[in-house]
Amino acid sequence: MHKMKEYFKYFSKTELALWISSVMLILISFLAFDRENWLTLVASLIGATSLIFNAKGNPLGQFLMIVFSLLYGIISFSFAYYGEMITYLGMTAPMALFALISWLRHPYKGNKAEVTVNQLKAKEIVFMLALSVVVTFTFYFILEAFDTANIIPSTLSVTTSFIAVYLTFRRSAYFALAYAANDLVLIVLWALATISNITYVSVILCFVMFLVNDLYGFVNWQKMQKRQQRGR
Repeated sequence: MHKMKEYFKYFSKTELALWISSVMLILISFLAFDRENWLTLVASLIGATSLIFNAKGNPLGQFLMIVFSLLYGIISFSFAYYGEMITYLGMTAPMALFALISWLRHPYKGNKAEVTVNQLKAKEIVFMLALSVVVTFTFYFILEAFDTANIIPSTLSVTTSFIAVYLTFRRSAYFALAYAANDLVLIVLWALATISNITYVSVILCFVMFLVNDLYGFVNWQKMQKRQQRGR
């Protein structure tokens, strides 16, 4: 009970409101459109919880992202979204593990619940973008070989995911903005999936809430960065 009170104090009212509204929307959408794919429900709840911890720069968010990636990979496989499956199982999950290690190794002033925000230099940004182009072209042909459904948005998802996981690993505030871009792609991707299966509406709503949370995460990391630069 005491630990629960500490968690409520740890999060701001805005963060609690975001998390509660995310959970409520996920539950309502599941009951309204699904009621069968419990794995989707569990994955969505874990994903929403990971985002609120990530917004605080807490390494626990990266641990939960690993779990979410594994579950989301299974869900993607069920709809032949092999791009999503390969991306999350082969890239997002391993990179979340590397990010977890990186965040744990760089606590802000010894506070393990907050990572030190990093600023990337121009050379590294150019390197990242060049690498993302290579990854995009490589994955396009891999996805084509697997006869992936909706290959263009699937490939775009790989690109935005790669940039997001790279920035997360490097502790840049812009990782949340990259994930927001990925959320937009995924909303389109799963909207296409609902044409043949209405139950995937719950997945769309999940990523709508992810978008809101990621945008908040970007704003909060900007504040964290300014506060850390002042030495507070």
